[in-house]
Amino acid sequence: MRLSLPNSSLALLLLGSSGVDGFSSSISSSWATRRATSPLFVSIGLGPDEETKERSEMVAGVDYEIPNHEEYRLSQRSKFDEQCDVWYGQLLGEDNGVLGPLAVEARKILNTPVPLENEIRAPVENKEEYTPYVTTRLPWTPITPAFGVEEYGLPIPRRNAETWRHFDVVGMVEQDYSTIPDGTGSPLELSEDEVTDIADKLKEKGGWLDDDSCSGRLVYIDGRFAPQLSMTNDVAQSLDSTTNLSDEVKTYLARLTDGFTDELAAPVVINDEGDTWSSYKKLSGPDHCIGEATSQFAINSQQGTACFAALNTARTGAVAYVHAAANQDEEIDVPKPVLIVNAVTSSGSAGDAEEGKGVAFHPRTLVVADEGSRLSVVQSCVDLDSTEEAHRPKLYNGYTQLFVKENANLTHSYLEESGGIVTGGVEQNDDDIEEGMPNPREVESQRPALKDTHLEAIDVHIVGKGGAYQGTMMGLGGSGRARTAMSVTLLRPETTATINGFALSGGAQRTDMKTNIHHIADDTVSRQVQKNMIGGRATGAFRGRIRVEQSAQLTDSEQLSRTILLSDRSRAWAVPSLEIIADDVTCAHGATVSDLSEEELFYLRSRGLTTAIARNLLMYAFAGDISACVDPTMLGAVDSQEGLQKRVIQRLENLVPRGQRAIKGEYQSV
Repeated sequence: MRLSLPNSSLALLLLGSSGVDGFSSSISSSWATRRATSPLFVSIGLGPDEETKERSEMVAGVDYEIPNHEEYRLSQRSKFDEQCDVWYGQLLGEDNGVLGPLAVEARKILNTPVPLENEIRAPVENKEEYTPYVTTRLPWTPITPAFGVEEYGLPIPRRNAETWRHFDVVGMVEQDYSTIPDGTGSPLELSEDEVTDIADKLKEKGGWLDDDSCSGRLVYIDGRFAPQLSMTNDVAQSLDSTTNLSDEVKTYLARLTDGFTDELAAPVVINDEGDTWSSYKKLSGPDHCIGEATSQFAINSQQGTACFAALNTARTGAVAYVHAAANQDEEIDVPKPVLIVNAVTSSGSAGDAEEGKGVAFHPRTLVVADEGSRLSVVQSCVDLDSTEEAHRPKLYNGYTQLFVKENANLTHSYLEESGGIVTGGVEQNDDDIEEGMPNPREVESQRPALKDTHLEAIDVHIVGKGGAYQGTMMGLGGSGRARTAMSVTLLRPETTATINGFALSGGAQRTDMKTNIHHIADDTVSRQVQKNMIGGRATGAFRGRIRVEQSAQLTDSEQLSRTILLSDRSRAWAVPSLEIIADDVTCAHGATVSDLSEEELFYLRSRGLTTAIARNLLMYAFAGDISACVDPTMLGAVDSQEGLQKRVIQRLENLVPRGQRAIKGEYQSV
């Protein structure tokens, strides 16, 4: 009897009869001659003939046709995916930045297409590599690259990719940012009057510390170093080339995120015999490893920062380099911070560019804390001016790398306040707006900074035993799209990582906060608190991932995400996650989403406070414990006009709901 099946069933039959690793088959060789007469080209149940008995493996070109895989490389890419690749190619351009050979290597990685090869299962005898979990395709099936790497060697943003799912990829890609700021790669030359004027503006914006309040200061304006505004020394300096750099520093600068630099920043001991792991893709192998960084499984768990890190390496015009020597300030509890300021002008320093075109700049920061040192670093992103008439859309593509060595203690504060202030009251209905007053939604839609995109990748590696890192991220800016992605890797025992984050979204903003805490060594500790406050018609997303490798026994990790929705027109996504492969750990995570508590509001109002003041007080208390973790020199007094606390209060008051949604909403806590 002859049974005809669809082609997909043929694949299942082949898998069932022989397995995909050897591609052997008991199907009669007469199938090849009969397929012309069979409507579905499949015949089974006839048994092998004499020729097949002697030849157990299928022969390429005889039993099946070998596809030309390159013809299918771009077959899965949609029209918008193609637009994403074109947009990225315009950003990449042809010119390199100041990192010379490192920029050339980054460009080579980007422009080398991913090889289209089948994944073959290792032999059973190879116990260290063998695993049944492989994604081998049948030899006559065309191989296509993973999502996002159809054209480039690193994943490019995709609208439906997991890591970009809640971000405004369409708005970002539709905006042209291909212009380069004038004078990129060379330091700014300012007159005395300009130095005084800019310093005063930075003090007003909160992006300044006097010489006696900091141990170093590096100021960049639209990506260009301003030496007359900076205070450089052995601890803080600006790099404009790779000349005279140590091999260690070059190795650090060449690293890419998301596992695309496969070699770990420090090898990890995995057993009592002293064996080590140094390959990122083989961690917790063979059954639980991530595998090749360009595989679909790996891409789905990445933050999507690798292509922008490589772009930064290729195009950056200067590197802020902070280096704490061994045992520096080891006996000082609170050392003076090093301040790194990235100021942004309305024009983006691209006055001669074509009208309507945006500008991109790529700030780069490298921080190294040697053995036994104590170091505090503050990164501040502020607006230098707010001239709407000269505003040009801007792409801020920052890349910050931090390395903590044995018994070193690094405190890191990242403050993002660029993009102005969003428009308040956009959550109101038309009936709530007083007659003759402008519609806040229309005002917000015309706000120039809505066309800006702020991207920051923060990559932390604790490479020494007993190292400690404390990072605080505060996203307060008004850019239309803002995305901060932090990754912390613990590579030595007795290391500690503490991450505190606060993201404020309002108006029509789209903000995204991503964290990845990677426990690789044993006996490590991490603590994370992420708070988000979303008002108006904004969208905010948080995705926090903790991965505990098989070698990371005795891990102690906690993660908590709390989100406040100030109006029922705002949207939030909170996705905390744990991936635990070790079996002796203490891990916990949780997430809450609510409006401000009615009970707490009632209590404050019963004590004589007005509804507005009570709501403001609760909003600031929600953000206060995160802002308190910022370096004390940046906080200032509450009544100070230059301190961080004052600026936070102003931005929170701007987002207090108005009209009918001032109190009532769908997210009241109980």
